[in-house]
Amino acid sequence: MNEPLFLKAVLQEKIWGGTKLKDVFGYDLPSDKVGECWAISAHPNGPSTILNGPYQGMTLAEVWEKHRDVFGNAKGDVFPLLTKILDANDDLSVQVHPDDAYGLAHEGELGKTECWYVIDADEGAEIIYGHHAQTKEELETMIREGQWNDLLRRIKVKKGDFFFVPSGTIHAIGAGIMILETQQSSDTTYRVYDYDRKGDDGKLRELHIQ
Repeated sequence: MNEPLFLKAVLQEKIWGGTKLKDVFGYDLPSDKVGECWAISAHPNGPSTILNGPYQGMTLAEVWEKHRDVFGNAKGDVFPLLTKILDANDDLSVQVHPDDAYGLAHEGELGKTECWYVIDADEGAEIIYGHHAQTKEELETMIREGQWNDLLRRIKVKKGDFFFVPSGTIHAIGAGIMILETQQSSDTTYRVYDYDRKGDDGKLRELHIQ
């Protein structure tokens, strides 16, 4: 290989998505509720397709599996990274991701440690990063009693900020923020709180507190 591989991104519609992926980056969006661009992905829920060169038409996962020399003969069964651009037109749910041991045991895939680079953010925009509970018992009590404002740790962000979000960290991206996210190749998310928001079916969205 003497040229870079160009990839066709996978666009994911989300209840909290918007149109900035078109407005800023020129993507052709299927709706005005697109929240995620999976730009570099070998995950089965949205694999990128190679657009050029000898592997044109193959997915990144296929090239990883059949032509490991392209990646310097790197080891591992799973392509290790998933790179996204997120457009948070509305608040994302408050969530947590498992570590590898829990993810593999319960979901059949890696856990998810990730990091965020803030591409842009509205004035006063915030993320949720961690919580204020001092013990597991206090955490359980505050969740059970709905003390979300006291529990969740909020941080104002600006363009250029960077955050490391290890697995097990309660977190959420707030409205008005565009993020470049690099993460493990996993799509496992446990939703802790969602502002009593309803999905397209008119029902409250599922939580995974246990």
